[in-house]
Amino acid sequence: MASLTAPLSDTGNSALLGKVQYWFACFFAAGWTGIVCAGLGVQFISWEHPCPLCMVQRMFMLLAALGAGTIVRKGMTGTVTGRDYMTGWGLALVACVGGGFTAWRQTMLHILPGDEGYGAPVLGLHMYVWAWILFIASVVAIGIVLAFAHLTAAPAVPATGLHRPIGRIVLWFVGVVIAVNLVAVFLEEGFHWFLPDDPTRYEFFYQVGILG
Repeated sequence: MASLTAPLSDTGNSALLGKVQYWFACFFAAGWTGIVCAGLGVQFISWEHPCPLCMVQRMFMLLAALGAGTIVRKGMTGTVTGRDYMTGWGLALVACVGGGFTAWRQTMLHILPGDEGYGAPVLGLHMYVWAWILFIASVVAIGIVLAFAHLTAAPAVPATGLHRPIGRIVLWFVGVVIAVNLVAVFLEEGFHWFLPDDPTRYEFFYQVGILG
């Protein structure tokens, strides 16, 4: 059995299709980060306060983005091993399964007839229902990628052209949104250990006396 750290075969169609997985990793990382941005937009534009389960879902989304981001980072160097691919997609898969369970849990809390749910619906569904759908879709997508990994995972990704600048943009995008989300959580939680189940204000500003 070939070593997991050894380069994958790069012959025939594999050399061509292998580039697809790099671009899919870029799309995957940027996509989940964009979804977190949408949540931040609802939070600050519609002035809705995310609950603890909402925040946990965001964390799993960003963890999924980081999983794909490891593949992007390795691809920027020009060489990606089988271990790199499996580590990245494995991390993303764990994140999507965990996030899917968290979104399912929040959905089940509001499944009874007459329950209006938490927050305002978006396109007819609450955000945690959308999150559940997207997490499950991502699990399926990762499964398809892994099933065809012998065709779509190539060891050589050119470190020139668009690969490197776009990869750098994606990683910076992920990093900046992680930082923004950390600040948003801190402002809502303040100096408490836990978020309240139904937050109604940004505790930090009240604790430091800016608001009162």
